Amino acid sequence: MKHTIIDANQYELTEKVVSIKRVTKVVKGGRNFRFSALVVVGDGNGHVGAGLGKAAEIPEAIRKGKEDAAKKLIEVAIDDNASIPHDYLGKFGGATVLLKRAPEGTGVIAGGPVRSVLEMAGIKNIRTKSLGSNNKQNVVLATIEGLKKLKSPEEVAKLRGKSIEEILA
Repeated sequence: MKHTIIDANQYELTEKVVSIKRVTKVVKGGRNFRFSALVVVGDGNGHVGAGLGKAAEIPEAIRKGKEDAAKKLIEVAIDDNASIPHDYLGKFGGATVLLKRAPEGTGVIAGGPVRSVLEMAGIKNIRTKSLGSNNKQNVVLATIEGLKKLKSPEEVAKLRGKSIEEILA
């Protein structure tokens, strides 16, 4: 399945830092400290991406993470009540994230890393469960993988060569 590359410049992206880690490298003269920042960006209207930035200072790591995330934007299928079109299990590494469709008024029921991805994507009603690994980076990437694989009823109808009414029946 081929995904189109989305130009980040045409969207008003907001960023959310999911985690900042201090990484230590022991060298001859002592220890080198660097920072790794996991950043999620999105326009709140069906576009979201996650990136990793590494640098000697925290602000620089965040900036690099934001740039990396903007390069990896994906489009998310969102239905009429600001939820997802169908349930899906997103997997990445040891992390698995269950994304469940929810009716209007449910809100975002999700843990930290998953919540930040869904809020950046603009999803307002969803239930989720993080299964397997609790590694923030893998959980974020599993969520994005799950959102990437979602298909709108229009896409499914086109793939099967049927009308939308037949799919929704």
